[in-house]
Amino acid sequence: MCSARSPCPISSTRSDTDPHPAGVALGQRVLDVGCGTGVVAITARRAGAKVTALDFTPELLAHAKENAAIAGLDDIEWKEGDVEDLPFKDGAFDIVVSQFGAMFAPRPEVATKEMLRVLRPGGTLAFASWPPESLNGRLFAVVSKYLPPPAGVPPPNRWGEPAVVEQLLGRAVRDLHFERGQINFPALSVQHYRTGNEKAGPMVRIVQALEKEPAKLVGLRTEYDGVASSFFRENAIVGEYLLTRAVKA
Repeated sequence: MCSARSPCPISSTRSDTDPHPAGVALGQRVLDVGCGTGVVAITARRAGAKVTALDFTPELLAHAKENAAIAGLDDIEWKEGDVEDLPFKDGAFDIVVSQFGAMFAPRPEVATKEMLRVLRPGGTLAFASWPPESLNGRLFAVVSKYLPPPAGVPPPNRWGEPAVVEQLLGRAVRDLHFERGQINFPALSVQHYRTGNEKAGPMVRIVQALEKEPAKLVGLRTEYDGVASSFFRENAIVGEYLLTRAVKA
């Protein structure tokens, strides 16, 4: 989310909560890939951009539309679709952003090519991801032990490795820039943090899959809490993210 709790890669000015801006300005055409509940899309619209937001999950899009309505915004274009097959023309956008969304694409090389395809030459690509050694990067490793990804699908935290991202983007971009930031997730305990995560996102599916195997579910929760405890500081779970920005060549 675009708040003190997580990065928002769209603003045109720097601040402690927005350390890596994409430079959204009035009238620019912005695409939010993997928009989730719409936080980045709504923030970009408030900055004056013409926003299109895409997500693979209808339930998340419905939530995003509700959030936009609460904000009094009725002109964001919401699209159900796949980052690996974006339903837009070449060069349709001035800025393409993704906040922990595109990183879940099963074929990263296809996803990056598609995001660059719909971005005009000289346009900005900016996205946030979780490094492997970060809180969420390590939690991905725990979860994958209990619910392994399909064969051949790389872990999403590879998007948090600058060398991997540099290889993915290659010569299609210039002015490639990486920057790390910190996120504080308010929590009264590691169990409080994990319980909240079990009610949203991928943890819902994992818990459901293990309900008939209680011993494995206990094991998952124990390991999950063990990782989270290393990042627990004064009623918050402290994580790190990687922000990437590049200009299409």
